[in-house]
Amino acid sequence: MRALLAKGREAGALGRGEVAQALADVELAEGELEELHRMLEAADVDLVDDDDLAPGDGPEPTTPAPAVAAAAESILLDPGPDGLAIFLRRIGRVPLLTAEQEVQLSRRIERGDLEAKRVMIESNLRLVVSIAKKYRGLGMPFLDLIQEGTIGLVRAAEKFDHRKGFKFSTYSTWWIRQAISRALADKSRTVRIPVHVGEQLNRLRRAERKLSSELARDPLPDEIAEEAGVPIEQAELLWRAAETPASLNQPLAAGEDSELGHLIADTNAESPHDRAVESTTRSDLEEALSRLTYRERRLLELRFGLAGEQPHTLESAGRVIGVTREHARRIETGALARLEALARDGALLADERVAA
Repeated sequence: MRALLAKGREAGALGRGEVAQALADVELAEGELEELHRMLEAADVDLVDDDDLAPGDGPEPTTPAPAVAAAAESILLDPGPDGLAIFLRRIGRVPLLTAEQEVQLSRRIERGDLEAKRVMIESNLRLVVSIAKKYRGLGMPFLDLIQEGTIGLVRAAEKFDHRKGFKFSTYSTWWIRQAISRALADKSRTVRIPVHVGEQLNRLRRAERKLSSELARDPLPDEIAEEAGVPIEQAELLWRAAETPASLNQPLAAGEDSELGHLIADTNAESPHDRAVESTTRSDLEEALSRLTYRERRLLELRFGLAGEQPHTLESAGRVIGVTREHARRIETGALARLEALARDGALLADERVAA
């Protein structure tokens, strides 16, 4: 904007096509267009058609709307599916508007003329395609990007004020970009990213592309953050937010039944080793108890809760099997001694079998 203003002060005028060309790749907020218009007025710089500029005052001869011309030239380079190709051929046949035609249509739109609105929109659909191409690969199909950009174009046609002196393509570029950016933030991800976060991510991506071209290598994270004017800590948070969530039901490969979730361990589940040890221990315990008398086995089950019951006291366990507390103590001592002897003799080999 400063460069445009300086050039306008020197020449006394700027061509509308020159302004459109200079701002084609600049993301301006809606109010910044009006601010540029006020700055040009304050500096006594007139906005005129490119044909009215004196030789040498403006850029090399070019079309009134460079962004639209670029879209027209590239319209058949990547036709895609049949439906898209038909759409591109159709809008490619619609003639571009001159500055005078835009003013006339804008006046008719202000009076509620729907036909004028249709002509304004259809004549600038190539601009939508041109801008939408820059957002491919970010999570939305190309046709959806064009559709969302067209919604922004409709809003621009409704709000365009020809009195400001700008070409419609310059004004509508902001609305188209805004509509596509919001659609990407709202619809392209499972987890929505706020618009301002998406804009910061785009700034980081542009910085990364620029550095990759300049350095001829992959730039480091701190280099990208510095180029984008973002603290490295914030950049790392933004990159983390940009990670795409993965579904646990996502197939590992095409045609396979295995899913991503099959490779992730359940930290709450019992490990196979622990389950094997428990199963073997239960089996060995059952075998050992089977070698005791009924009264000894029943007493140990009551005392230690081996049958799924709450552990009993000696007195309570003795009462269940019909003996005194002292008698129950002697039965317990004898039963434990027999189990210890069995273990010593090699009847209980749980640990050895598991280790093997």
